[in-house]
Formats: sequence, C-alpha cells, structure tokens
Amino acid sequence: MKAKWEKLLPLTGWVVVVEDEPALRMLTVEILTEVGLRPLDFQSADDALTYLLGMPDGCPLVVVDQSLPGKLKGTEFIELVKSKWPLTAAILTSGYELDPSAVPASTIYLQKPWSMDDLVMAVATLLHPDHPALKLGNH
Repeated sequence: MKAKWEKLLPLTGWVVVVEDEPALRMLTVEILTEVGLRPLDFQSADDALTYLLGMPDGCPLVVVDQSLPGKLKGTEFIELVKSKWPLTAAILTSGYELDPSAVPASTIYLQKPWSMDDLVMAVATLLHPDHPALKLGNH
C-alpha cells in the first residue's frame, strides 16, 4: 500500500485539517505528517476560517469534514476559502453520501470511511497534478 504512493513523495507545505471527530482528526494529521506535510488541525470550520483570515496567503490545501459544529459546514468553508484564495486545493469528507452537485468545484470528495491510500492519492492529485505516477493505475 505505502509503496504505491512513495513514488509521489515528497509532498511539502502545510494543510488545514477540519474534523470534529478527535480520533479521525488525529489519524488524518498523522497520515499527512508521514507524507511530509505540516498539518494544522481544527475542530470547527469557524475556528479554521478565523485562523486562515490572519494568513495573507491562505494555505495550499484544506481537508474538511462536511458535518461540523459551529455555523459553517464543510462545503461553505471550502467556498469561502476558495473565494479568497482561488488556488487553495480542497478535499471534502463526509460519513453521509453527498449529492455530487453539493461538492464545490475542483474539490475531491472522499466518503468515509476512506483509506490511507485514498487520502494520500487525493492530496497528491491536488498538490502534484502533473506527477507521472498519478497517470498510472487507478486512483
């Protein structure tokens, strides 16, 4: 499993993770750290947005759950982030099946439970879209 995506490394930069389930948030952070990224994690999109608004350049990638405590849901958070920083890549997760039309444009949707491979391949696809290893096999 790991060998498949080691060809995609190194992935660099930082990523915002928004997940209200503590165990899943920690797992996501561990996976992203293992592949070379520097994750900052938040329990709510409201807190993540407040943080990002203090960062003039935004961030390269957000990984966000759809159902979150607070005012903002995942899709709303992604749309706000992309309106301010159009180049920010986004992954939306949910334990519920979402209507594809509800997923913001150029956002990868991962339905829970996703695998480590699913997450790493989604991140690599967004951060290195021209990488030759992404053209091989299924993802």
